[in-house]
Amino acid sequence: MKPVKVGLLGLGTVGGGTVTVLQRNADEIQRRAGRGIEVVIATARDIKKPRAFDTSNITLTSDTQAVVDHPDVEVVIELIGGTSDAHTLVMRAIDNGKHVITANKALIAKYGNEIFAAAHAKGVMVAFEAAVAGGIPIIKAIREGLAGNKIEWLAGIINGTGNFILTEMRDKGRDFADVLAEAQALGYAEADPTFDVEGIDAGHKLTILSSIAFGIPLQFEKCYTEGISHITAADVSYAEELGYRIKSLGISRRTDKGVELRVHPTLIPERRLIANVDGVMNAVLVKGDAVGATLYYGAGAGAEATASAVVADLVDVVRTLTADPENRVPHLAFQPDALSDLPILSMDDVETAYYLRLEAQDKPGVLADVTRILSEAGISIEAILQKEQAEGVATVPVIILTHRICEKQMNDAIGCIEALTSITGKVVRIRLETLDGK
Repeated sequence: MKPVKVGLLGLGTVGGGTVTVLQRNADEIQRRAGRGIEVVIATARDIKKPRAFDTSNITLTSDTQAVVDHPDVEVVIELIGGTSDAHTLVMRAIDNGKHVITANKALIAKYGNEIFAAAHAKGVMVAFEAAVAGGIPIIKAIREGLAGNKIEWLAGIINGTGNFILTEMRDKGRDFADVLAEAQALGYAEADPTFDVEGIDAGHKLTILSSIAFGIPLQFEKCYTEGISHITAADVSYAEELGYRIKSLGISRRTDKGVELRVHPTLIPERRLIANVDGVMNAVLVKGDAVGATLYYGAGAGAEATASAVVADLVDVVRTLTADPENRVPHLAFQPDALSDLPILSMDDVETAYYLRLEAQDKPGVLADVTRILSEAGISIEAILQKEQAEGVATVPVIILTHRICEKQMNDAIGCIEALTSITGKVVRIRLETLDGK
């Protein structure tokens, strides 16, 4: 049987890793796929640049249209990133009847509904395992391995940059700005780190995971995102004292009212496995009604880690090239006409526990005022930690852990606490999840 011919959009870090893996493991991949796979054309910014892999049988070009319009190419792999050009090229490839593989989480999160509809109409596949958590096969696990389950919730460390920063802050007591600068120097963070540290990158990935888990359309615009730039070394230390670790989590949960879709710093009990995922590693915890809680851990980025997912998608596409399009695994796990209209909950309606840090004047009655406000708001306190007053400072840090309560009630209570004359500045609020598999 003739090899499947592939066109590659982008020959950067992941594109190079993909070619390397395809060449190094060609025999093993052919044994798994049932056919050989050949990259016949690829785009590169500098086609004359020396590369660590063999390009002698690959036509290198700077013309992206040449790849999606190539008459022999059956599968287009999109690895250029961004959304504008990538969207145009992917839609053109689909219109040309070509299957598409992408590692572009922003593209899928924003335009996936349109892309999948077009692919379904054309009878082609769009595969995107590499768009979430790098080399961890989390999409395949939820879409296929857990297909017999009703997914109840999932929580993931799905941005390595943010996890590296929080790990360094915990292990070495360093400040956010200092660790961010190191992350940029090491290449973990971009010169503009906004997508990573403000939760946007994780929001794209969580949007995809929640759609697959709950059978709902992609709705990134409704995902709540909050970054880690306001987290201090003191917060990390106080959390440790109370038996918790701070992680930036993407959390999605099915409730009677709708689906939670949120990314934010979160306190997790230090005994949980996911609380011990450090550095640039990723992990996703998925709770199914039949299987219980399952954890998926591994490299969330990197040339060959991400290429592993790209090639796995490529093998899947090759295996199903002769399959009836109606009998393929659906893009979002559920049949296109069976997606649910479950609403995405407003953050005001989300229920969680909280860590609160406030700067209070060290005088009688202050704590009583604070606990009264919380009580009147229906908020139950789990623990209070009052630190010693630092020399030359007029206030003392007070840390409060609460039981679960609706976000709107907490917002109202925080507003009342900040209005007290005995409280200085803003109350720091970090949400808390036990992730105990219940």
